[in-house]
Formats: sequence, C-alpha cells, structure tokens
Amino acid sequence: MPRRKQARHTDVKDIRSILRLTFEQELPIRAVAERLKISKTSVSTYLLRAREAGLAVWPLPPGLNEDDVLEQRLFRRMGRPPRDTDEPNWPKIASELKRKGVTLNLLWQEYRETHPDGYGYTWFCCRFAEYESRVKPTYRSRHVAGVAMECDYAGHTVPLIDPLTGEIRAAQIFVAVLSASQLTFSYASLSQKLPDWIEANQRAFSYFGGVTKTTICDNLKSAVAKALWFEPTLNATFAAFAEHYDTTVVPARPKRPRDKASAEGTVLIVERWVLARLRNDRFFSLADLNTRITSLIEDLNNRTMRRYGKSRRALFDEVERNQLKPLPATPFEYAEWKVAKVHPDYHVEVDKTFYSVPHGLIGRRVDVRLSYRAVEIFVDHKRVASHIRSSQRSGHVTVNEHMPKSHQRYANTTPHTLRKEAAKVGSNTAIFIERLLSDRPHPEQGYRSAQGVLSLARRYKSERLEMACERALIINALSYSSVANILKSGLDQAPAMSEAVKPAPAHGNIRGKTYYQ
Repeated sequence: MPRRKQARHTDVKDIRSILRLTFEQELPIRAVAERLKISKTSVSTYLLRAREAGLAVWPLPPGLNEDDVLEQRLFRRMGRPPRDTDEPNWPKIASELKRKGVTLNLLWQEYRETHPDGYGYTWFCCRFAEYESRVKPTYRSRHVAGVAMECDYAGHTVPLIDPLTGEIRAAQIFVAVLSASQLTFSYASLSQKLPDWIEANQRAFSYFGGVTKTTICDNLKSAVAKALWFEPTLNATFAAFAEHYDTTVVPARPKRPRDKASAEGTVLIVERWVLARLRNDRFFSLADLNTRITSLIEDLNNRTMRRYGKSRRALFDEVERNQLKPLPATPFEYAEWKVAKVHPDYHVEVDKTFYSVPHGLIGRRVDVRLSYRAVEIFVDHKRVASHIRSSQRSGHVTVNEHMPKSHQRYANTTPHTLRKEAAKVGSNTAIFIERLLSDRPHPEQGYRSAQGVLSLARRYKSERLEMACERALIINALSYSSVANILKSGLDQAPAMSEAVKPAPAHGNIRGKTYYQ
C-alpha cells in the first residue's frame, strides 16, 4: 500500500505552494521538494500537469481560487468525459477484505469494472486507509508511574558456543520495560520455557528494585495456558509467581502488538542498540553474554532521550522509583504444578518417580506441586501428602499411614516383628517361629508360614496355639499346615506326649530295627 495517504484537497494545496515557489521565487525542483517535504517526482508531476493545463504562472488567473475548480483544471483528461467521482462502498470493501484470498488490488479491479472512469489504484488505497483510520481510531495509552511492566522476547537470538563440544545454541533474549519511565532490562537464557521465563521476570523486578501493579506479557505457552481476553488462564506456576510478587498479569491479545506497545518498541531498540553490537562477538557461556548485555543496557538507560530531554534512569528516579511496590521479603521458590491420577497402588507418578497418597484417593485426580526439594499433593486445594523429592528414577516413596491396614501388616513384616508377636502368645510359639525362620536359607522364605501360624491365634485362642506349637516341636513338624492340623483335629488338647517314641506293636511281618544292624 502506498505510504502517502493525503486526500485530494491537500494535494491542491501542495500544488499552490509548488507553483508559488517555482514561478515566483524561481526555486529548482530539488529545493521545492526539500522545503515542502515531498518527493521530487511529485513536484515534477504537478509542474507537468500545470504546464499542460496552461497554469505555469503565479499568481494564478482569476477564478481559480477554489480548490475544486483548480483540481478540475489540473486533473481532467483531454478528450475524455469528466472522471467518475462516486465513492466506493468502503464498509463492504472492508468486509470483503476479511475473506480468505481477497486482496485490495482485486477489490479495486472489481470497482473499476463497474466504474471504468473511476479513480486509480493509488487513490483507492489511500482513501481506504483513511476510512479505516476513521472506523478504527488508535487508542493512546496514558502510562502512569508504577502501574505496568511490559515484557517479551526479542525475535533475534545470540549464538552460544559450547567450549567442549563446539555445539552452537541460540540464546533467547528477554526484554522488560517500565511503561512510564522506559527503564529497560534485558537478560539472556537458554530457552523460553517456564523455568527461564520465571527467572527472567524475577531478575527484572530485582533490577527495577520493586514491583509494578500489573505485568503485561506476550501469550507464550509457558506462561499463559489459555489466551482469552476477558478471562485468561495462566500457567499455575506463573500464577503463583504473580501472587508471590503481588502483581496482576495481563496477557496481550494474540496478534495485537499495541497491547504492549512499549515492549514492542523496546525490543526493537534492544535489537539495534544491544544485539547489533554483539554480532561479531563470540560467547562461550551464558554468564559472559549476560555481563555484556548488562553493560550495554546500562549505557542505554543512561543515554539522554531526545523526546524527554533526560535519560531513562533519570526519569525513573524522578517519577517511578517511589511508585513501585516493595519486593517480597523472601524470593520466589520455583515449583511446577501438574495434574496426576492416583494409581491402584495408591501412588502417583511424578517425574518418573512414584509417591504415595492416602489409599482412599485411588482413582482420583490430584494436583501435584513439584519444587526443587519437595513433592506436595493436593485435593480440592487441601494438602493430603508431602514427600521429600527423590532423585531415584522409577523408585517408590511410600508413607506407612497411606497404606490399608492389611498392606501395613505385610509391609511392616520383619523377623523382629514376627518374634515380638510370637512372644506375646507364649514361649513355645516364640521357639516355633524362631525355628521356622532359622531353618530356611533366607528368613524371608519363612515370613508367610510364620504369619499364617500367628494368624491362627485369631481363629483359636492363644492358649491352644501355644499347646499346638509345643506338640509340633515335640514331633519336629515345623510347618504351618502341621500346626493348623493339630488345632483342627484337637490334638493340642490331648494328653501330653512323652518325648520317647512308643514301641511299635508286635507283628509277624515286622522285622524290627535290629534286622538291619
């Protein structure tokens, strides 16, 4: 679209000045163009039209004082009827231009089909731009001190070289500016992900020495979960950051750079003033890059702005420093929020590690706050579990109280707990359990048998289990089934057996033990 957007009556005024300077003061075309701030081509064109119309004089002949009359003399076509001056239907053209594939050139061609003697493409574009400026006037924001910090990432990046591998990574350049004083901050990070975004905002507030009432940012995915103008949804971590610093986050609308005009302008300044000066430098660490950026930003903030007659730093000290809210007493602890579902084993998976929750929450969805040191689990904004963060991948972190009672009994089984429980029943039971564990190659192999024997005390009385264990020890029947059969058949209540083995009954077919001697 042409840059020149003046209406026709303004062109006529230009021509009056061109004719006066050319024919009265006899200035050359270049001098006329410089004085009137228009191109030499335009001056030459207007002079040519004036000569063709017989108006290469000054002052103009009588009867040409009106702009409309002079316009008709200058722009009429010889041998052709007057130009069709019907205005296009600008609202319809604006509506059609929103349709996919429709261009302003196509709409002008359609206009000329119905108005063959209509205006040209340049005039068509200029008048349409005037119409849009009337329909959509630009809102001029009033920047109040201490109200807003605008932030965004620059489009340009800085190459960062790994000194060991030679790999080149693109360092992202964060830019923040205070809307009222234009005090600027910039910081380089390895990515635009959430941890780097939070750190950059935190460093910006520290650099400014205070917090603004609002923070206007772009709709990057790491900060804004749902970009709605009236009710935007922030990332949970960024929302917690804003709450910690007592600032209101106002995301800009998608494809609406005027919502953060100061940030857009400052990004351009940083790209030209800072990044352009780093184009021939090589950086091997992020710290060296940020040291260089900080030096250039300080120089930028201390330079005098032509519009205000003072530097950004001076303007900040004068009008905005005292309007900022103080920084919080403690720094923000970075933590990520995730949603997880409780597994059937009453654990949730967080960063490849499993953490327990109360078993009654099986199948529920819970909110997980994952910080550097701890893992906290919430249900309906109430914390139900807290664990120290484990660095072991695929491991399990379990709290005993989170398990069902049956699981607790099984999980807490050790040789010591089995011996302790057996001693409560009686000495024979304690000896039986000890023998049961010691006769196995590994004590864990006797856990289930020992638990089964001790569970018989709930079905039978402890006194009967004590006597059954005594009988099992005498006959050296060291198994759960032996004790269970003794109790089931009631042999524990039979007369006590002698340790000596009774002689076998006499029989003709029995040889006896002396036969094999």
